[in-house]
Amino acid sequence: MPTLHWIGKEKVINHHLDVPYRVLEHQYGFEAANGKTDQPTESGNKIIHGDNLEALKSLLPEYEGKVKCIYIDPPYNTGNEGWVYNDNVNDPKIKKWLAQVVGKEGEDLSRHDKWLCMMYPRLVLLHRLLAEDGAIFISIDDTEEANLRLILNEIFGVRNFVVDLIWQKMDSPSSNFGFRAFSTYHDHTLVFAKDLAVCKLNQLEKPEILNAYPDVTAEGRRCRLRQLRKNGKSAKRQDRPTMWFPIIAPDGSEVFPVHPSESWEGRWAISKPTYDELLNAGLIEWKMREHGWVVYQVELAPLSPSIPNPSILSDVGQNRQAKAQLNEILGTDHNFDTPKPFGFIQRILQIASASDSIVLDSFAGSGTTAHAVFNQNKQDNGNRKFILIEMEDYAETITAERVKRVMQGYGEGKNAVEGTGGAFDYYTLGPALFDEEGNLNEAVGTDEIRAYVWYTETRSAYQPTDGAEPYLLGKADETAYYFIYEPARRTTLDYESLSQIKTKAGHYVIYADNCLLTKDYLIQHNIVFKKIPRDISRF
Repeated sequence: MPTLHWIGKEKVINHHLDVPYRVLEHQYGFEAANGKTDQPTESGNKIIHGDNLEALKSLLPEYEGKVKCIYIDPPYNTGNEGWVYNDNVNDPKIKKWLAQVVGKEGEDLSRHDKWLCMMYPRLVLLHRLLAEDGAIFISIDDTEEANLRLILNEIFGVRNFVVDLIWQKMDSPSSNFGFRAFSTYHDHTLVFAKDLAVCKLNQLEKPEILNAYPDVTAEGRRCRLRQLRKNGKSAKRQDRPTMWFPIIAPDGSEVFPVHPSESWEGRWAISKPTYDELLNAGLIEWKMREHGWVVYQVELAPLSPSIPNPSILSDVGQNRQAKAQLNEILGTDHNFDTPKPFGFIQRILQIASASDSIVLDSFAGSGTTAHAVFNQNKQDNGNRKFILIEMEDYAETITAERVKRVMQGYGEGKNAVEGTGGAFDYYTLGPALFDEEGNLNEAVGTDEIRAYVWYTETRSAYQPTDGAEPYLLGKADETAYYFIYEPARRTTLDYESLSQIKTKAGHYVIYADNCLLTKDYLIQHNIVFKKIPRDISRF
């Protein structure tokens, strides 16, 4: 298989192993109904502010192999310095990182070398986080598309390539296509599976059905809402008296078809017997609007066979609509000129996620992925969880702020958009687990250290024990794991400490600062001793 070589590659292939493991520090929770809270919301939704390489490492103990859908929109490396998302990887944080990791060689790196050095270890960690039946979607343009495809072949395997998904980002000529004589109307989204043999991607209904029936019933059937009040000058009560009757609203009041902006009385679009039939069939829906209760008929989409998903998306919004959407939510002071429309990411979620999937975006930008997750959950009554990572300073003022407004609703008057509800927790990256000398950083806290050690042994998330045995981490596959650790003193594995071990198991792995038991005794009793901190694995 052809492979790509660039200056600094040998320094970054295994760099993910050297990335310090940092704990996530909870800053606050936010709930649509109650606003900001000091306590975790337990919603499973996370926004993390910090370097995305270190943040991805911090997610491994809880999320390795559990993320069903990853979407990232990394810098395109166009050389355009004007973007808030410094798009030619000359961001000071990246330059400092390159100097530390690549060293003096980094002085000779082209911007393509830098971009590849930046992307490679992040993709390695994303690969580890992805579920066996999951898929990753990466948006890119022509500048780095070929290079990205090659390193994805290397990390994910060429046989796990799914498709180059084409998104039509504009429909009018670009004024900046220069000597190429072509106006580029599209971007690429490269799609790779973790394991194509088991990857589960949904086949969607025909695009015209999706567009015409944008809502979903509780049973999962696509539908659209048709307002029952008839509008127009020919919709007066006296014209069709059989369509003038009271309907009982959810609050018990009687609602008549009175036009909200006119003095005349309107009429319904259906007769009373038809309304009763729809009501009995569960096809009537009410919504509270600013002028009062409004009643709708739920029109079900026709049942039709699904078709293969198209590889060209031209019906999910474009850059100009996406910018207008962001302006409506945040105002114009955000400096994002080419955000992705949430409809584009929502289509990806429809293809690549289930109702309870975990969705990850490690280049979160303006928070479009969270917007799409909340919207999709609202449409199909799903319970998807999102994890957003953003390293720039606007993680709080733009990324998180957008998510808050989507949850609570935004816009005014006829442009008002109902909130999706929901909650999330906001985190920053805390201290590293190990200091520069390789010793445990006691400032991290014993609970975090125990969770880390459990993960290195079992590759599973830590579940705290009941406390009956203070040093017991847990039991897995007939092996009991003990971590005899005290921040204020050195610990020893001896006959006295053995007397505190109560859990019955076929084998034991016991951590302590020292061991006074003989090798023969350890072998005889199926005990593996590991010295703190020397034998604590790095990953």
